[in-house]
Amino acid sequence: MEHALSPATLAELRRPRPYPAVSVLTPTHRREPESGQDPVRLRNVVTEARRRLESDPAVTRERRNEVVAQLDRALAEVDLAHAEEGLVIFAAPGEHQVWSLARTVPERVVLSDTFLTRNLVAAQAAGNPFWVLSVSADRVTLWSGGEDRVVQDRAGGFPLERRQENFDAERQMQVGDLKSAFRDEGTRQFLREADTAMSTVLREEPRPLYVTGDQAALSLLDEVGSVAKCAVHVPHGGLTHAGPEAVWQALRPVLEAEARKDTTSVVRELTSARGHRTYAAGLDELWQSALEGRVRLLAVEENFRATVRDLGGHLVPAEPGDLDAREDIVDEIVEQCLETGADVRFVPDGALGDADGIAGVLRY
Repeated sequence: MEHALSPATLAELRRPRPYPAVSVLTPTHRREPESGQDPVRLRNVVTEARRRLESDPAVTRERRNEVVAQLDRALAEVDLAHAEEGLVIFAAPGEHQVWSLARTVPERVVLSDTFLTRNLVAAQAAGNPFWVLSVSADRVTLWSGGEDRVVQDRAGGFPLERRQENFDAERQMQVGDLKSAFRDEGTRQFLREADTAMSTVLREEPRPLYVTGDQAALSLLDEVGSVAKCAVHVPHGGLTHAGPEAVWQALRPVLEAEARKDTTSVVRELTSARGHRTYAAGLDELWQSALEGRVRLLAVEENFRATVRDLGGHLVPAEPGDLDAREDIVDEIVEQCLETGADVRFVPDGALGDADGIAGVLRY
């Protein structure tokens, strides 16, 4: 199952496809007893997708059989034992994908000529994605981080390893001379290469960067390159050969401290915007501002959800069972704001006070 949404992947998902491109969404659960209902809900929503394909006169039998086969292959790849908060299946002629999301999604089936990506985009934003570069004298690894995990990433050619004939880390550990490894020209060149590779990754996919390593490694990377100067330094060695859990545990207290600072900064900006009359709050006002491209900063409480009905550009709460309801309006606003270059931040529940879960700073 897929987890990380890069700009290139998103662009590929958004390209037009031969009809029908099927998007199947269902909420899932990490823990018992709620997770016990996930297999049944998944089967039911996939069955609904098959029914929709059967009843659509625009879908030929050959095309229907091909897409159903892709749905079946996707279903076989679903791993509910490691489910998160939402599951998205994409199926079209000749292809399928399964996405596991750390943010819940509404249960729905959509047949179109493009895949439904807004829930992926909102989940990615809510996860506050970041990069972690773990540095030593003989190896540099790259990790992609999200809401509650890191996974090793091979973007930019990582992991980078120094040729063993030019460097023997084990021998230097034995003689107690590891610090000298960060004073030779070979190490300097190796870390310059790592800096160049990481610069390329950041250009292609900008994210906050955390750099881990012994203090000597962090100092040399800072000296020979540029990426470490704008990164958060985490003085923790031994992570270039470690697993994701060890990296996550080393980072977690740093991430929590950064999140507290970020929330304080967001609330301060919103308070200032009130005085400058560039403040907006509530779904209706922010939906209109997002459509007009006026939102500079969007703040959303982590678990804020709303189901609404659009009455000609005015949003009102939807009645239960309303077939025209928009169940993921918050995700729509997030995606629209990101499309127009807004800075989107997710903050703890209650952090926005009387803003009813969502607030923003307008450009004008």
